[in-house]
Amino acid sequence: MSTIVKLKEVTKIYESRVMHRALNRLNFEVLEGEFVAVMGPSGSGKSTLLNLISTIDLPTYGQVFVDGIEPETLSKNKLALFRRHHLGFVFQEINLLNMLTIEENIVLPLTLDGLPVKEMEKRVAVVAKRLGLTDILTKRPEELSGGQAQRTAIGRALIHKPKILLADEPTGNLDSKSAKDVLELLSEINEAQNRTIIMVTHDPIAASYCDRVLFIKDGAFFNEIYKDERRQTFYQRILNVLSLLGGHHDISAVRLP
Repeated sequence: MSTIVKLKEVTKIYESRVMHRALNRLNFEVLEGEFVAVMGPSGSGKSTLLNLISTIDLPTYGQVFVDGIEPETLSKNKLALFRRHHLGFVFQEINLLNMLTIEENIVLPLTLDGLPVKEMEKRVAVVAKRLGLTDILTKRPEELSGGQAQRTAIGRALIHKPKILLADEPTGNLDSKSAKDVLELLSEINEAQNRTIIMVTHDPIAASYCDRVLFIKDGAFFNEIYKDERRQTFYQRILNVLSLLGGHHDISAVRLP
């Protein structure tokens, strides 16, 4: 498997009245087809890491490569195209457009690229079937449950066939049943399509669905662990590292279903 994301000695400094070093000489690689979770206490640099991979932000020092390209070297227009063609985004705040139907929300990235209507309809049908959305395509976002809305957001992120799906706390606003459905869906997408997924999460249950968990603290590498044969033991090992890591985490004393 080839490396699809690579950070080399990346430091990110935000300068205001007080200089804040959000990432400190971080090295990080993701292989094509991996499902990776990023965990750490609040303020550890997780969102900054995702912003750098997503090309929303640029490193102060060091290099970021996404699919072999260094986004920092691209012009503004080429960067916008690169982001649209290579990356899909799923956030805690689902951000669907209420004036559009579910179908129109999903197809939005394709309308920006001016794809033929027949191709758009074909892609929507495939994505909707895979995500269990076929029966609600004519509804509006306010008519959906939280889980349906997040599945719609995942559909919108996948419709343009990105190489990498970036997820920032995708289950943060969902009840446990909807969260489980979304995590199983992401796992299925990862396995069936060999889609690379990088997910920031506070939730050890969510992280236990991944192939690998990267832990960061104060913007630097702290630890990483790989999945076991059993999710239950992987989950327990995640809890063990989080207890060493310190800070606030969403750790609930539950057994995995």
